[in-house]
Amino acid sequence: MTTQALLIIDVQKAIDDPKWGRRGQPGAEAAIARLLAAWRERRLPVIHIRHDSTDPQSPYRPGTDGNDFKPEAEPQLGEPVVDKRTNNAFIGTDLMDVLDELQVRSLVIAGVLLENSVDATVRMASNLGFEVTIPEDAVASIDRKDRNGKVWSAEDVHALSLAILDGEYARISMTDAIIETLP
Repeated sequence: MTTQALLIIDVQKAIDDPKWGRRGQPGAEAAIARLLAAWRERRLPVIHIRHDSTDPQSPYRPGTDGNDFKPEAEPQLGEPVVDKRTNNAFIGTDLMDVLDELQVRSLVIAGVLLENSVDATVRMASNLGFEVTIPEDAVASIDRKDRNGKVWSAEDVHALSLAILDGEYARISMTDAIIETLP
């Protein structure tokens, strides 16, 4: 059986900064907390991704409160934390080494923002041969304005992002369904 790891991306206090605008999926952190509890109860691997922005204006900048993990996603002793500086958790990090050491070939990827760091990491993981599952209720999106000035709601951004990833790069599921399949 393939070892399945839970990868939690950028669930840091910075995501609550007003600079992001309106966010959808208000229950994402609660779903992430349920996933974490299930993984920990079964002693399955959990990997936390922390965004350490190099932008001096970013709320994700190291040394700021925004860089801290949200309480719902706080790492426990022994759970690897991978620090990244780009939207892709594989680029310039030791994530692949961590996954190899844990003998992981299957990932459940949760976190923020679905249309940014989650998407970039999911695509790379799939291209590297990992089996990827996204719990649609444990990822969040924000309102986005396109190049023509149209504002797309976080809910529409979320739905379209999942539709694009579904089947091509990942399997889309729900937190409770994923937990039910755990050993």
